[in-house]
Amino acid sequence: MTTYTQPHLPYSTDALEPVIGVSTIEYHYGKHTRAYIDNLNNLIKDTEFENMDIEDVIKHSQGALFNNASQAWNHIFYFFSFAPDCGGKPEGELADAINRDFGSFEEFKKLFEETGVRLFGSGWVWLSCDDYGRLHITSGSNAANPLTQGLTPLLCFDLWEHAYYLDYQNRRAEHLHRLWDIIDWSIIGERYDG
Repeated sequence: MTTYTQPHLPYSTDALEPVIGVSTIEYHYGKHTRAYIDNLNNLIKDTEFENMDIEDVIKHSQGALFNNASQAWNHIFYFFSFAPDCGGKPEGELADAINRDFGSFEEFKKLFEETGVRLFGSGWVWLSCDDYGRLHITSGSNAANPLTQGLTPLLCFDLWEHAYYLDYQNRRAEHLHRLWDIIDWSIIGERYDG
């Protein structure tokens, strides 16, 4: 049976301050993400999914198994998009694609934030690409993941309140706007080029 594990973050718990505080990292990644992984490992035992890659579990499961698999994957993907002293703008092919599909980097950021703010309740906002390299901004409730739509995820922002409440209370828009300051565009670019 496959056992999924939680990877260690490539930065310290205080490295993303003031955008994401220590308490948020400790609770959001340390406890919430850990719980999804533990639940996933319990739910796949003795099922057809027990030896699948997590991406295949997400694409082919439903209910509690989908929710925990997708939330485990989403959170790891989210936290591994950040680095201290980053931000700035994408370069290379990703920058060209953003300009082609959204008009400019600033227009892309504006649309991405607006899409995240408009989602009612909990969920995610995503930048993904299709098989032709075209970029798409999507959002979805709860454990939504673009893998289920045949898209390749590149970047996501978490819209669940536990992602930002300790740092921003109910100010989701401010939270989304500040996350650009810690995006490691070299990682996002590699996801697009890969």
